[in-house]
Amino acid sequence: MTASPARLTSSREWTDTRLLFALEEVVERELNRHLKVAKDWMPHEYVPWSLGRDFDGPLGGEAWAPDQSKVTDVGRTALVVNLLTEDNLPSYHHEIATIFGRDGAWGTWVHRWTAEEGRHGIVMRDYLLTSRAVDPVQLENFRMAHMSEGFESDNSHSLLHSVAYVAFQELATRISHRNTGRESGDPVCDRMLARIATDENLHMVFYRNLLAAAFELAPDQTMQAVRDVVVGFRMPGHGIPGFERAAAKMAIGGIYNLRIHHDEVLLPVLRFLKTMNLSGLGPEGRKAQEELGLFLGGLDDEARSFDERLAARRARAEARAGARAAGNA
Repeated sequence: MTASPARLTSSREWTDTRLLFALEEVVERELNRHLKVAKDWMPHEYVPWSLGRDFDGPLGGEAWAPDQSKVTDVGRTALVVNLLTEDNLPSYHHEIATIFGRDGAWGTWVHRWTAEEGRHGIVMRDYLLTSRAVDPVQLENFRMAHMSEGFESDNSHSLLHSVAYVAFQELATRISHRNTGRESGDPVCDRMLARIATDENLHMVFYRNLLAAAFELAPDQTMQAVRDVVVGFRMPGHGIPGFERAAAKMAIGGIYNLRIHHDEVLLPVLRFLKTMNLSGLGPEGRKAQEELGLFLGGLDDEARSFDERLAARRARAEARAGARAAGNA
């Protein structure tokens, strides 16, 4: 019987190279589990091709206008952000291939993940252009600007930071897609994004289980990585032109905001990992655990304040609508 790697707490004990080797068996197991449960699907089957027609330009078609699509304004904003995020896949692949490597189970996972993520950009772009849900010229200009900037992860300085980040980010992406579909006002869009969200959930499970194994091997280092990622978390699309304004619109529209981030992304992963109840940590791990708890408490307060402002905003909007209705009666 092969002995399991010893559980160590010193931050000097586990280099990325040692962790890559020690976690290889876990990666292989999770990869095999993923391949058994993941279902292949065809992007072209989720696109309403019958709605397509030529745009203006060399083909002399019809120029785009907002009223050509049933997608809501908030849904349109979120769809652009979500697609532009998916568009940067070449940079994401470079990041994880550099950290995880291209050999063995790690490499097999990197390529499989990239192939699955590629479907998301394909089907979303085809849907958006065929259904005329977004301005195609603006979308292409945004894509060129975003991809020309490249992408450098905030968490590429260690293997554990990278694994911790994607465990949360994949769940955040799943929720953003799901909520965008529900808000879109188009059942076809909702069905497409639900299919994408299923993939993102399976990716989250892979990384979450890998992070759990990392806690068994190097609890102090992993706790510090989780703290750093949670405290400094940003979505990978933060470099998209106009991202802050779009993110604010999505927050108000209930697609992704502080309350969702706290309740539906951070807490489920942390509870699964039993992060706040983990014992046997060294001084550095305990310090990170305490700081994580303090941050979560502060974030919950911020989310509560956001909820209150949002409720007041909606109440004012309803009051104005009521007054207009009474004036027109």
